[in-house]
Amino acid sequence: MTFNDVLIKPVLSEKATALREQNKYTFIVDPAATKFQIKEAVRKLFNVNVEDCKTINVKGKIKRLRGRPGRTAGYKKAIVKLAAGETIKVFEGV
Repeated sequence: MTFNDVLIKPVLSEKATALREQNKYTFIVDPAATKFQIKEAVRKLFNVNVEDCKTINVKGKIKRLRGRPGRTAGYKKAIVKLAAGETIKVFEGV
């Protein structure tokens, strides 16, 4: 698995934006990726020092389509804490 395969996309929600003030950045990642692989991918792709990585498996929500119950797709989310003074430029333009 390459570094580009580990990180799928950044999360740009209100909660994720509030976490940026604490130097924490949120990404949707590959479900098979480990914490070590996520740390290495962020470090190599953005040239920053990573202090901590927390992962969350988000279950899909139950929805109805044409009267039948179904479930939306689940995903894996990672919250990465960077060293003091480090930023990721991708998030700064948003």
